[in-house]
Amino acid sequence: MTISEKAAYLKGLMDGLKLDTDKPEGQMIASIVELLGDVTTTLANVQETTIAISDELDEIEEDLDAIEDYILSEDDEDFEDDYEDDFDDFDDEEYGEEGFDFGDEDSIIYSVECACGEIVDFDEETLEQGSITCPNCGELLEFVVEDEE
Repeated sequence: MTISEKAAYLKGLMDGLKLDTDKPEGQMIASIVELLGDVTTTLANVQETTIAISDELDEIEEDLDAIEDYILSEDDEDFEDDYEDDFDDFDDEEYGEEGFDFGDEDSIIYSVECACGEIVDFDEETLEQGSITCPNCGELLEFVVEDEE
C-alpha cells in the first residue's frame, strides 16, 4: 500500500467511525488525518519533481558526454597535426640516424614500431642483445646490427 492509499484508508476509517468533530478528541483526529493527506500530497509532488529532475540530469549528462567526446577528438586531431608538423621539422643530421643522443654514449635511445602499432623504445644494450619483446602484444622484435665500417 502506498502512502497515499494509507492516508485515504485512515480518512475512511475516521469517516466510518462517525467521530463527533465537535468534541476535542474528534477535532484532533480529524486534523491529524487532514494533515496526513496534505503531507501525502506534498510528498507525491516532491517525488514527481525528483523524477523529472533526475531525467533532466540524465539528458544533461549525455549531452556533456557528447561534447566531451567532440572536444577530445578535436584535441586529438590538433595534437596529431602539431606532432606531424614537429616531425616534418626533425633534422636527421642533427640527431643522427641511429637515435637520440642525450650527451652520454650509454644513453642513446632507439625506437622501433611493432606490427601492432606500439612504439617500443630501447637502449644500446638491448640493441646488442638483438631482440626485445613488445610490451603491448608480446611479439619478439629482432634486430640485425651491421658494422659501420
